[in-house]
Amino acid sequence: MRFLISFWGLLALSGAHPAPAKVFHHFHVVGDDPGAWPAILAAAGFTPGAPGITVIRQGEAAPAEQWLPAVERGGVVILEGDSDLGRALGILPTSERVAVRSIRDARAPKLPIIWQKEVNLAVHTLPEEAKLFARERWRGAPVLAGIRRGEGAVLWVATPPGDLGYERYPYLIHALADLGVEPPLAARNLWAFFDSAYRMRADVEYLAERWRKAGFAALHVAAWQHFEPDPQRDEFLRALIAACHRRAILVYAWLELPHVSERFWEEHPQCREKTALGQDAHLDWRKLVNLADPSCAQAVRAGVRSLLERFDWDGANLAELYFESLEGAGNLARFTPFNSHVNGQFEKLHGLSMPAALREPGELRKLLDFRSQLVHRLQREWLEELAAARRQKSGFEIVLTQIDDRMDPSVRDALGVDSSGVLSLMDEFGFTFLAEDPATIWHLGPQRYPQMWEKYRALARRPERLAVDINIVERYQDVYPTKQQTGTELFQLVHLAAGTFPRVALYFEASILPQDAPFLAAAAARVRRLEKVGEKLVVESDRPVGVRWDGAAMVNGRLWPATDGKTLWLPAGPHVIERAGKHPPLRLTDFNGRLRTASVAGEGIEFSYESESRAMAVFDKKPSAISVDGEKADLTVGECAGGFSVFLPAGQHIVTARR
Repeated sequence: MRFLISFWGLLALSGAHPAPAKVFHHFHVVGDDPGAWPAILAAAGFTPGAPGITVIRQGEAAPAEQWLPAVERGGVVILEGDSDLGRALGILPTSERVAVRSIRDARAPKLPIIWQKEVNLAVHTLPEEAKLFARERWRGAPVLAGIRRGEGAVLWVATPPGDLGYERYPYLIHALADLGVEPPLAARNLWAFFDSAYRMRADVEYLAERWRKAGFAALHVAAWQHFEPDPQRDEFLRALIAACHRRAILVYAWLELPHVSERFWEEHPQCREKTALGQDAHLDWRKLVNLADPSCAQAVRAGVRSLLERFDWDGANLAELYFESLEGAGNLARFTPFNSHVNGQFEKLHGLSMPAALREPGELRKLLDFRSQLVHRLQREWLEELAAARRQKSGFEIVLTQIDDRMDPSVRDALGVDSSGVLSLMDEFGFTFLAEDPATIWHLGPQRYPQMWEKYRALARRPERLAVDINIVERYQDVYPTKQQTGTELFQLVHLAAGTFPRVALYFEASILPQDAPFLAAAAARVRRLEKVGEKLVVESDRPVGVRWDGAAMVNGRLWPATDGKTLWLPAGPHVIERAGKHPPLRLTDFNGRLRTASVAGEGIEFSYESESRAMAVFDKKPSAISVDGEKADLTVGECAGGFSVFLPAGQHIVTARR
């Protein structure tokens, strides 16, 4: 059958002859009911308007005599179901029917993609030139295909995409890209978590290049893998940090206290945390240490200090410093801390032991509040430790990651966390607060992130220092169409989170499927306005953003220096972009701080920025001199993959670089 041949041919040849990429800015949905298409396309950076991508929904008129010429001239049309245009292209319904509950996509043929509700539809045949992107899993009926025609293309879906936009076809944006549609926007402000245990044999240069293209500005590296000196591991980490720095990616030490390291656990059995059943607290992958014991805490402090001194970190992330588990006192085999030091403190304070408090319902509240107070005390102590490290290294950023207790308040008693309490320390210690959504709400849709933002914005005196962590993992709940977030669902998560929180982190980089990484930068970009007006492009955004633009450009009537030749890097605010006849003498091709202004200054450029950590700038040519805030700066300029890079100080500054 033709559609089966096309599918397996795509598996073998996909990517061998990609369609020429063309940037589209807008989309338009024909008819009164746009369905989920605005959410799907906005998550990849497209904005409402015309001309651009046209969506013709099932049941809407699609006369071939109108739309075929438009496609041949370069238009892109998305078709739902049977239509006059589809038939003219050779997408023909047959009398055969198929019940669709599971599909197979060419990008991930082994990935189970299961629809929550079965759909009965007509089997279609496709023309030979069609690219079959997805088919019904068992009988092979096509459900997603694309056809190039003239300068344009048509993407056909057998059914509407569903109410949410991701519950049937995860890879709609990928299919558009295969047809030559390039998203118009990019951001480079994502964070990602990294565990070298999954990547020790990987090429760090390849990884760093891939991460920067995905929009990563910082990598949080599992520090427990490097807690004790080890020649091979240390060499790998130094190479990783250097590769990231060459691509304007910051690297933070990701601490998971009270887990320290495998070796520390083995060599300090007296420091092992205990559960309520008196067992060693080896829970999941974490092996918890009793940080309330002064001698154990001192040993951990010495190790952390050594770790921070051995490598060129840009900051540290104090992550998940609280107790276990999400089941709380309902599962005593996982309930911590029940070491003798903590039990003694509780008994002195309340006149009964912690096990006794568990047995007395009227006393349990005292125990839960005591745990929460202990978490707060430990967080303060370790923030003080990291603040001491920051005093030794300018531009060293502190991040505190804590599981969210606002969307699911039961988390407070289960783990001992209190977001309002730790946020009260933000002014004193100047950290970025990274909220991690708990597993109990992973099944909720992307709309949870704007709700979460409103709750934390009300608590934080400095909301610009708030961030959110998205867990890209297999979920234990019944979720559709995939157990792990991928494709459109992932892009909507990132897009809505980035539209509210100033920073979005992804856990973790190794779980991001390869087919999704190229679209993360577009998903993280947000603008208020993106409009093509004649030959000009009007952009308005609340935060810095990258706009796809080939060649030199004028921005607001002035030659623009912040560009790599394919993307313009713009500050927040309104901008009018138009063609320029030549590039400036020196270009800022990449930057990981928040750009505020940029301009050509003689034979060089001037730009201003702000950054909580030290910032990295990449120039296309080696500057002969650099000044910061009007003073000549003695900065080391290093050669990197994209030109020449330099570290700049944290804070708000004005930089002048001369060719």
